Amino acid sequence: MKRAVMLFGGLILVLTLSVSNESFSQEKKKSAKKTPSEEEMMKRWQESMTPGAQHKMLEESVGTWDAEVKMWMKGPTGEPMVSKGTSESKMVLGGRYLQQDFTGEMMGQPFVGTGFTGYDNFKKKYVSFWIDNMSTGMSTMDGVPDKSGKSVTMWGKMDDPMTGEKGKKIKYVTRFVDKDTQVFETYDVSAHGDKKPTMLITYKRKK
Repeated sequence: MKRAVMLFGGLILVLTLSVSNESFSQEKKKSAKKTPSEEEMMKRWQESMTPGAQHKMLEESVGTWDAEVKMWMKGPTGEPMVSKGTSESKMVLGGRYLQQDFTGEMMGQPFVGTGFTGYDNFKKKYVSFWIDNMSTGMSTMDGVPDKSGKSVTMWGKMDDPMTGEKGKKIKYVTRFVDKDTQVFETYDVSAHGDKKPTMLITYKRKK
């Protein structure tokens, strides 16, 4: 009886090892199939790094722009705070990114900011980040254009040191009105929804 139990136990062990080895073998084959050739990998890398039509769209923003900034500090109602500024935009790194340098004022103080926007060929999205002298944080966002190509909607998260909120949901919309006019809108979705902007910048081309 004891010997029969031992034989049965040994049989179970052999079957278990066989199944495990078979599963490992199948996973190994699947893994091998998923790994592209060196030639295919180089092709994919080349495609991901090459600027395309979406990057050409960014070139429309190259130039010097006058900016009118409207901010609704207490929410998108009442009278906004209005200020002026200037934006200089240029393509960098071989036409892969749009660099924007903004100078103006905010709440009576000098305001300077820099942003970079690009199109990620791999993610199939526009990506952007913004930094300025009014914060030690970095705003990041990504999104896609509408079917007409006349606007791009991005989504991101922002920390608000004034209220103590972290990771507020923010919507950013850039509208290409014509070749000399652009409108940038920011929506504090967490606090006020996405129907009325809390900041609106109208850009008019200088040159």
